[in-house]
Amino acid sequence: MNYVDKIKRESNNAVDYLYKQIKINNNTIDLISIETIASSSDINDFILKKISFLDNFNTNDLYEYLFNYLPAISIKKVKDYNEAINNLMNGFAIIIINNDKFLAVETRRDLTRGVSEADYERSIIGPKDSFIEHFNTNVGLIRRRIKDINLHLEEVLVGKYSKTKVGVMYLTGVCKPKLKDKLLEKLKKIDIDGIIDSGYIRKLLNRNSNLFPTIKTTERPDLASQSLLEGKIIIITDNSPDILILPTFFIDYFHTSDDYYQKDLNISFVRIIRFIAFIIAIFLPSYYIAITTFNVDFIPINLLINFILQRSSVPFPAFIEALIMIISFEILRESDMRIPSSMGTAISILGGLVLGDAAVSAGIISPIMIIVVAISVISGLIFQSVEVVNAIRWWRFSLMILAMFFGIYGIFIGIILIIISLADTKSFDKDYLYPYAPINFKEQLDGFIKVNDKKVKYRNPLLSDNKIRGRINKDGEL
Repeated sequence: MNYVDKIKRESNNAVDYLYKQIKINNNTIDLISIETIASSSDINDFILKKISFLDNFNTNDLYEYLFNYLPAISIKKVKDYNEAINNLMNGFAIIIINNDKFLAVETRRDLTRGVSEADYERSIIGPKDSFIEHFNTNVGLIRRRIKDINLHLEEVLVGKYSKTKVGVMYLTGVCKPKLKDKLLEKLKKIDIDGIIDSGYIRKLLNRNSNLFPTIKTTERPDLASQSLLEGKIIIITDNSPDILILPTFFIDYFHTSDDYYQKDLNISFVRIIRFIAFIIAIFLPSYYIAITTFNVDFIPINLLINFILQRSSVPFPAFIEALIMIISFEILRESDMRIPSSMGTAISILGGLVLGDAAVSAGIISPIMIIVVAISVISGLIFQSVEVVNAIRWWRFSLMILAMFFGIYGIFIGIILIIISLADTKSFDKDYLYPYAPINFKEQLDGFIKVNDKKVKYRNPLLSDNKIRGRINKDGEL
């Protein structure tokens, strides 16, 4: 079987496949590369130039000679045809000697963009770099921050056709081995045609029915490094700028990496604001529907009269009014995300001001409803995770329906359902509401309230066997 003919046949003579055959004495060397993903200059400089000096080569072991003397640091012996094809698809040049033995030389072309500033996780105080679509660059951004030999990387190829490189990074001695082993086992069992982005991995690993995410996505190397130091695991997917962090707890979505670069008192205030925004985003529209439909005795009489006057010309019940406004805001939000950035601001101003004012003037929507829905939607956007925003959106709708039928009692039913849903959720067999359920007071020192870092001396026992975060001096301080 001629391997070159087989590659031509299987690739259907693709125009970007390059072939070159060189004969030296009784030896035949076939060089194969893919022009669109391999660097022609590297092939010329490090392979063809070296081979051109072998005109009078007399040694029979050409295979060992090329392996030892080709000027490339990444050269490897390939066991069989399938492994050779896999390397070829990853930008390697394949050398076939006498149609028998294979060598793979790395000649990958740089097809990635440069490291840039984070897009959806803006850095206020702290590093400005972000992950990109290049696997090795992303690994390098982590190793630049954690310079320890115990930072390990294990790779798995996922996808029948895409054969996407998926890397699992963890700190030995900090991360629990069982957690890492379980994750690798799950990744190896994934059976799918292709992995185009880390979102595929997140969806396949996150099988819970809960609306809130149990795997966190980040584009910031400092957050990924902080997570590794806590005993968590990060997943790096080739061709994706989003890194997965797991396991993730509910409280993690109220934290940002910038929290650890500022004063504790200021961060505690900001985290409380985030929690208040979370409550407002979910409960405010349903509360307004409840008090204007069923439980009018929950508001002062003067305010009630004001609400009645504002809604006197509105032909819809409060629920329909809120539904119209929320759907309108969601349409504006989606359009703002999809259209070019140069037009986005103009569309937002037009939708938020002109259409809102026109709806009030036409008597379709009351002014108080615009305020209620606007505060609720804006409060939900305080979270960087798109999945958290989507979860808030669904719970907001659900509570509005409960409030429409049962009033305040419906809201209490909704609160119970949310708590049950969160308490029943597991993130890689870890309790999602930890450290509040089950209770761990030491971990709560870095919960909704951030205390002095010197008091937070212990790692999360669910994630790490190495309990102490740092060395303690004779005075008992870090």
